[in-house]
Amino acid sequence: MNTPLHTENTVTVDITNSGVATVTLNRPDKHNAFDDSVIAELTAAFNQVANNPNARVMVLASTGKSFSAGADLAWMKRMASYSYEENYKDAQALAEMLRVLNFMPMPTIAKVQGAAFGGAVGLVSCCDLAIASEKASFCLSEVKIGLIPATISPYVVDAIGLRASRRYFMTAERFFANTAQSLGLVSEVVAPEELDNATEQMINTLLNNSPAAVKAAKQLAFDVAHQTINSTLIDDTSERIASIRTSDEGQEGLTAFLEKRQPAWQAQ
Repeated sequence: MNTPLHTENTVTVDITNSGVATVTLNRPDKHNAFDDSVIAELTAAFNQVANNPNARVMVLASTGKSFSAGADLAWMKRMASYSYEENYKDAQALAEMLRVLNFMPMPTIAKVQGAAFGGAVGLVSCCDLAIASEKASFCLSEVKIGLIPATISPYVVDAIGLRASRRYFMTAERFFANTAQSLGLVSEVVAPEELDNATEQMINTLLNNSPAAVKAAKQLAFDVAHQTINSTLIDDTSERIASIRTSDEGQEGLTAFLEKRQPAWQAQ
């Protein structure tokens, strides 16, 4: 049973009783392209899920043939006549939406059924995992129209690395799901008819784990990345494991393991 949390037509949010939230771009006639209004709706939706204590996993999905064509053409026409100050403000809104998605406290899964162009590659890069159909394709197309993938760049570089980013930022080549997987942008590639099942399997894998530990593990990855291994970092990681071992879920998990039973979160 799904309970609607967000009612706009272009972005919907649903959450199941098991805590699976799905944010869906719903502009299939526009290939799920986004403009300033959709960006505001996505930001609100992501914040809504992030602040929902019952949400344990979030799936980012879309309707129709394409995952997202990136920026809406009508929006780009409007931006062309904007002043520098207006363009800066507009870019800041997009950057904030990406920041919120990237740092969601719970695990996030991009479910990519088709083309993901421009800013949509940023959406995929901001998610912890991406499961793609064999029909999915990707393109950082900005330089073709005299632009650059600026606001999405920190997340794309983090996802696929500097070398690949230099190539695809400059060439605007279209690449497909298997290449995206080899680059690290996509976690799994499946047949189109298996996309729903593969996403559900990943959701169940995540739900089998301690909710508090999953959130702490995600934050751990952010906090230790690119850090020098020194006494400060060693003390910090030692404090984190000591804290979670003595937490309610840490105690329940260890006890359940020793008693050879399911922990409480699996029995919910």
